[in-house]
Amino acid sequence: MNSESLEVFLSAVRTGSLSGAARHLRLTPMSATRRLARLEEELGVRLFHRSSRSLALTPEGEAFLPFAGEIVDTQDAARETLNPKKGRAKGLLRVTAPITLGRKRIMPVVHDLIEEHPELRIDLDLNDSIVDIIASGVDLAIRIAPLKDSGLIARRLVDNPKLIYAAPSYLDRYGAPHTIEELEHHECLTFSNFTHWQFLVDGQERSVRVHSRFSSSGVDGFLAACVAGLGLAQLSAWDIKDELEAGTLVHVPLDGASPRDLAIWAVYPSRRQVLPKLRVFLDRLAESLRNDGNGKISRHVGNGASGHSASDAG
Repeated sequence: MNSESLEVFLSAVRTGSLSGAARHLRLTPMSATRRLARLEEELGVRLFHRSSRSLALTPEGEAFLPFAGEIVDTQDAARETLNPKKGRAKGLLRVTAPITLGRKRIMPVVHDLIEEHPELRIDLDLNDSIVDIIASGVDLAIRIAPLKDSGLIARRLVDNPKLIYAAPSYLDRYGAPHTIEELEHHECLTFSNFTHWQFLVDGQERSVRVHSRFSSSGVDGFLAACVAGLGLAQLSAWDIKDELEAGTLVHVPLDGASPRDLAIWAVYPSRRQVLPKLRVFLDRLAESLRNDGNGKISRHVGNGASGHSASDAG
């Protein structure tokens, strides 16, 4: 089975169009169309429903998708084994990650790796939704949410401390809460469709209903709202390093309670052999996150306006 045809199929799934796949693979639209047609002829099925405006997988295409990714990875591994330059990071690495983490912390790693490995290509999908990495043909997902997938390999990259932050302007206007109970008197920014904040109190998890007139589907949205003084926000250390250093956000500690921490995980399909492109990316990202210094910054509040000062979270 021709790997070039498989790459067109996988790229068309990711981009949503054959023209997008052609651009991504640096092919002419006609070449991409011909390669896909050859694959469909070989398989004896149609993989996509096509129209002038849309491209959607057929049931046969959906069934074939995970196998296509597996075949491409197996072929890459075979070439890697026989290649005299074995161990070099090369080929296309498909990665998905949360928007803010990807933009602020992963993109610098991508830049460095592309500079250092001329044969490596990286397709980074920034998306706050949890992507089905098997169905979408993704090689690697960076996740902060709790893990629920089965049949996947999960590598814990680094702890992800979460605390409550506010803009000095908000604290000037409304003051700071000191206990969980006082949160009911404050604006507490949330993700869309979420109504509770999670805490650890005396080692036990506790869910607290909060009030908010603003919510957002992504971290960027309520980070901007928090900086603008619209309310308190539970934010990760990796989200707010720049804002803490600039003094546009400060930490708001609560007596006897702390937000539930999450970790940053790398999740990828089970493989008998981890290709160099994946191993190099994972190792560099883990090193970058560990050395970033955010773990220390997250536990201390930068000096804010009007006398809001540092306070250890304990």
